[in-house]
Amino acid sequence: MNAYRITVVFLLVFCTLTTNAQALRLPAFTVVPLGTEGGIHENNLSAYMLAVDGTNEYVCLDAGTLHAGIQRAIDKNVFETDAGTVLKKYIKGYCISHPHLDHVAGLIINSPEDSAKYIYAMPYCIDVLKDNYFTWKSWANFGNEGDKPALGKYQYVALSANKEVSVENTELYVTPFVLSHSNPYRSTAFLIRRKEDYFLYLGDTGADTIEHANNLLELWKAVAPLIKARQLRAIAIEVSFPNEQPEKQLFGHLTPRLLMQELQKLGALTGEAALRNFPIMITHMKPPADKEARIIKELRADNPLDVKLVFPRQGKPLRF
Repeated sequence: MNAYRITVVFLLVFCTLTTNAQALRLPAFTVVPLGTEGGIHENNLSAYMLAVDGTNEYVCLDAGTLHAGIQRAIDKNVFETDAGTVLKKYIKGYCISHPHLDHVAGLIINSPEDSAKYIYAMPYCIDVLKDNYFTWKSWANFGNEGDKPALGKYQYVALSANKEVSVENTELYVTPFVLSHSNPYRSTAFLIRRKEDYFLYLGDTGADTIEHANNLLELWKAVAPLIKARQLRAIAIEVSFPNEQPEKQLFGHLTPRLLMQELQKLGALTGEAALRNFPIMITHMKPPADKEARIIKELRADNPLDVKLVFPRQGKPLRF
């Protein structure tokens, strides 16, 4: 084989390996669902531990259920330690999207056994935590603000919309975006970054058309370039009710039809091809089981962009 043919073969092999490496990218994030539902099971409410893949430095995205979800993950051999160690040492902080109990109950109940850490939230969320939950009338004030004496176990970090901050004791950064959750009430989306990789988690949210807002559109504009650049690894977004739910009884939530309408708005910004097989993790489905089954069936039946639907299960890790 002459030098020219050797060079050609080498280039072909190199290009093939490069293409395969791009197609089979290593995961950037591990997500451990501690709770996936939107009620009524108090042992399985919205909470997702997220870390750089291969590390135990997690931020918890919402905290409706903690101990029960951690124990479920241990039972599935996700963690080779006890629940107390995961709570105190592995979870480095909390990003709380909004203060509804199905998103904060685990944080409150577990606070006496927790270790010192930071709570990252928008001011409208922090105000409820310190004025209604972490008070001496309702529990104990484990925060660093509010009722005296303030025990200071939790340090509130008041976020500003669209401004990135670091998550202490991790390699992660978070940027918050305001969502509408039964207007005028608000929730938050968290764009988590590690170097050039991103993960987007949305707290409870209604569709722009129902909420008479443009919060989701502004969020889609912000993340569309990341999808086109293949930097956004996945989106976690709620679908609480099946399509039969009347609009007046959505209370700031999505149905399969409304989700797909919103994703089509995103697809108009990214190009539909960019969303093909893109992971969309469905959160906050409300029991009973027959309603959850209808939500899943309706999502699979009407998926015009051919996104990759991911249905998390409590204690079962996902890698993106």
